[in-house]
Amino acid sequence: MNTQAPSSATLGADLRALRKARGLTLSEIAARLGRSVGWLSQVERDMSEPSISDLRQIAGCLGVPMSMLFAHAAAPAEEQGYVVRAGARRPMGSGEEGLIEELLSPDLTDDFEMVHSTFAPQSRMQTPANRPTQEVGYMLSGRLELTIGGRQFSVGPGDSFRIRHEPYQWANPHDEPAVAVWVIAPPVY
Repeated sequence: MNTQAPSSATLGADLRALRKARGLTLSEIAARLGRSVGWLSQVERDMSEPSISDLRQIAGCLGVPMSMLFAHAAAPAEEQGYVVRAGARRPMGSGEEGLIEELLSPDLTDDFEMVHSTFAPQSRMQTPANRPTQEVGYMLSGRLELTIGGRQFSVGPGDSFRIRHEPYQWANPHDEPAVAVWVIAPPVY
């Protein structure tokens, strides 16, 4: 039995199907998000892409993990669950916040997930996060300013950092992208 969604499925179609399956109206979800019905309608019609923060809030409203909102390109049967090819990763979010994330893990059946994050120059996290997770990040390139549990840090290539059930926020006030790989437990996407 093939359990993969058809390749024609889009984020907007998935959101609309999840919303309708829960008996929720555009108005109800828009109100919970503090967004307009028009914006949410455009997202559902794939005319607008939500940011990572928007997707996190939408997933929360729909009661689903963020991973449910992201389709992955079909891998050959012998590679499924083992290998993720660079060209088969789907970017998550619009980049509106200046952050594009890609799932590096083959799936979310492990006790952790790996995520590739690219932080655009002059970008900043819109809303601080406080997740019930343990996270370790490793900087591949660029510089990132982090606030973790009220303490501020500047990290660059080769540096790593850890976040344990603490509020955190990131910023890239620099003129070049910052790229990091994160390991997050338990999986949140």
